[in-house]
Amino acid sequence: MPTRDIDLEPTAPGVDAKSFWRTLGSRATGATVVTTVSGDGPRGFLGLSATHLTPDPPTMLVSIDNKTTALAGVRSSGHFAVNYLPAAALAVAEAFTSKSVRGADRFAVGEWQTLVSGAPVLKNALGAFDCSVKEIIVRDSVNIVIGHVLAAATADGVPLIYFRGQLTAAYLLG
Repeated sequence: MPTRDIDLEPTAPGVDAKSFWRTLGSRATGATVVTTVSGDGPRGFLGLSATHLTPDPPTMLVSIDNKTTALAGVRSSGHFAVNYLPAAALAVAEAFTSKSVRGADRFAVGEWQTLVSGAPVLKNALGAFDCSVKEIIVRDSVNIVIGHVLAAATADGVPLIYFRGQLTAAYLLG
């Protein structure tokens, strides 16, 4: 297999948080919003660490920082939904990344529904998984939440991608 040199800027041993996020941001990922309902109403955040764990049984994994206000809702309700955002939902993503828009006010943008658990699901999400919490593993400043998929939904569209700190539409070639 041929090899080629790549011009990388190495980081010093013992990678700091800024280098960690810069390097992780070099991976394009589909923009997701993770949602739940708490006693104070709907809560959610832009979840860049949301992925599948196993297809049998269908299981999802999300990573939630201790400082994320939605964490209390996930813990108290025992459920969450993962919403894969279409490019048309850029305003939704911006509401969920905004420092000035908080809590239930984030849900003023977009049309929301529920599937099984009561967690908000974006009506035009490219895909959504509605999950019940199976396990929460606390690791340093993060909660690794493992959820059993209760329901799933899909729709057509172009995905919204998060890459190097920017949200952009991913127009697929082919």
